[in-house]
Amino acid sequence: MKNLLLTPFEKAPFEHIETSHFKPAFEKAIQEARSEIDHITNTSKAPTFKNTIEALEFSGAHLDRLSSLFFNLNSAETSEELQQLAQEISPMLTEFSNDIALNTLLFQRVEAVYELRGTLSLSGEEEMLLEKKYKFFSRNGAHLSLEEKNRLRAIDKELAQLKLTFGEHVLAETNSFEMHLTKEEQIEGLPEGAREAASQLAASKGKEGWVITLDYPSYIPFMTYASNRELRKKLSIAFGSKGFHKDKLDNQEIVLKIANLRHERASLLGYESHAHFVLEERMAETPGKVKSFLDELLEKAKPAAVIEFDELKDFAFQIDGIKELYKWDGSYYAEKLKQQRFNLDDEKLKPYFKLEKVIDGVFKIAHSLYGLSFNEVDDVETYHKDVKTYEVTDKDGRNVALLYADFHPRPGKRGGAWMTSYKPQYQKEGVNERPHISIVCNFTKPTSSKPSLLTFNEVTTLFHEFGHALHGMLANTTYPSLSGTSVYWDFVELPSQIMENWCFEKEALQLFAHHFETGESLPMELINKIKESANFQEGMATLRQLSFGFLDMAWHAQDPSTIKDVKKLELDTFKDTMLFPDTPETCMSTAFSHIFQGGYSAGYYSYKWAEVLDADAFAYFKEKGIFSKEVAQKFKEYILSKGGTEKPMSLYKKFRGSEPKLEALLERAGLLKKTG
Repeated sequence: MKNLLLTPFEKAPFEHIETSHFKPAFEKAIQEARSEIDHITNTSKAPTFKNTIEALEFSGAHLDRLSSLFFNLNSAETSEELQQLAQEISPMLTEFSNDIALNTLLFQRVEAVYELRGTLSLSGEEEMLLEKKYKFFSRNGAHLSLEEKNRLRAIDKELAQLKLTFGEHVLAETNSFEMHLTKEEQIEGLPEGAREAASQLAASKGKEGWVITLDYPSYIPFMTYASNRELRKKLSIAFGSKGFHKDKLDNQEIVLKIANLRHERASLLGYESHAHFVLEERMAETPGKVKSFLDELLEKAKPAAVIEFDELKDFAFQIDGIKELYKWDGSYYAEKLKQQRFNLDDEKLKPYFKLEKVIDGVFKIAHSLYGLSFNEVDDVETYHKDVKTYEVTDKDGRNVALLYADFHPRPGKRGGAWMTSYKPQYQKEGVNERPHISIVCNFTKPTSSKPSLLTFNEVTTLFHEFGHALHGMLANTTYPSLSGTSVYWDFVELPSQIMENWCFEKEALQLFAHHFETGESLPMELINKIKESANFQEGMATLRQLSFGFLDMAWHAQDPSTIKDVKKLELDTFKDTMLFPDTPETCMSTAFSHIFQGGYSAGYYSYKWAEVLDADAFAYFKEKGIFSKEVAQKFKEYILSKGGTEKPMSLYKKFRGSEPKLEALLERAGLLKKTG
């Protein structure tokens, strides 16, 4: 088959790709990008914004597209061959990136333009690009000695491989575990849909009975509904001990190495810690500010969390005589308490949330707010038959974006949910190139008797990822590195988290929450219960998120060389946020992919940080009406379309008229009532 990856492509040619195509394509694309860099550095013309900064921005475009394609596939449809290839390609890309970052001649040209910035009459976006390019060099070793530069290269190469290995271990642990059940009493309490899915999975493996796995659509229902406490314990420990078995898939040494290499890298560049390095380019700015933010929320949330936990313990004792509540009891008794308090059961809600209807609903909301239309098309190549594709157009019928959507779990796909891009938005030579955006989730699959029916949590997950997708699709900037979600990481969650708010609003729910068999709208009584229960155990949920933020900072805001025991660090870090007794067999860090594989190192706090932004922003929508064209237009103009062309707080104030207030989050979460 002809290798279509050797030359630039518009849409990703998924159905014409063989694994063997990638390496030669990367080798050629890297060579082309090197030639483009050589052209910039070898010119005899004096450095200008256009011949240096802009030329650098648009160099390596084919390599960037190829990298997006390859690493997205490695997350959503991987194989042993692809994983092996990733181990070869990652060092090649790291070396190339370092060759640019440590290119003295190139940096001299960038620095020359940077020093003249006050005299150049640049637009705001051009100024931001110039600052970003200069910082890329200064924050990646341009000022280091040759010996230090060589050490930096070695660190980056090793980090790239360690992060890949970490992720491969987590995926392998997830895929290798299964709980095979053959007796009816072992699945007592499990809802009909979850039973059927487990039965089908068992049949697909040639087994009788039911198979439960660590994939969320299998794991969550079992932990929430299965009455067999011992089996919940077994599943919970399997889930919580990924990468923590002192075997070939163990991640403890990898975690220690990653943390120490990150610290060494930051020290080389003159920073006190990895967190100091990272936060220089965040709204939060310093580890001190992050800690103050987390501490303030802890002070507000902990009293509420303790009250909620005591209620849960009392409830479990009353109904089942449970004297000590463990992690594997949390979801089970929380669901029973929620049902008792609100008479609200996810199983009652699921029939109203057929996947296709929820997708249609989120599209209708995007149409109402931003004038977007989504037309499903079948002539776009995809990497798996489950992937759906949509052409997105504006109110005038103009092309806005291409959207890929991949909703169900399978063996070669990592867990969780994410949004990504196959092609960025940018403007060049008078053409506004539109983006290709993808959302990837792991929702309950359809069974032989039922369509894919979502839990309410899955509904909010879909809205969350779609919010990220809107940020990508509505991008309207000149430069690709400032486009879409290319913003500070403690700002990137605002568009996603604000979208979740519509899931709790009657006007929005009536657009898509219809019973999959009768077509009946979600009854008003259930809508009211969704709203009433929105803050159920919010103190405990907040404490859990804060614990992850504190753990992230424990790894990255200090010198980690004194950390010898991963588990001990966790116990020390969690002492102020821990409600359930510790389970010695489990460890959070060894599967904490957000910070050890993804881009959230020293940034996990940003979920809560963005919640403050989204609560404050949605309060503005509520004030004017949740489908207010005026507020939506401002949100689109100042947040969704601007990408990273201005500082986030500046954009937020243009949208809102003032800085965000923490009280908006505390009020929405019901924490003001519980604590004050």
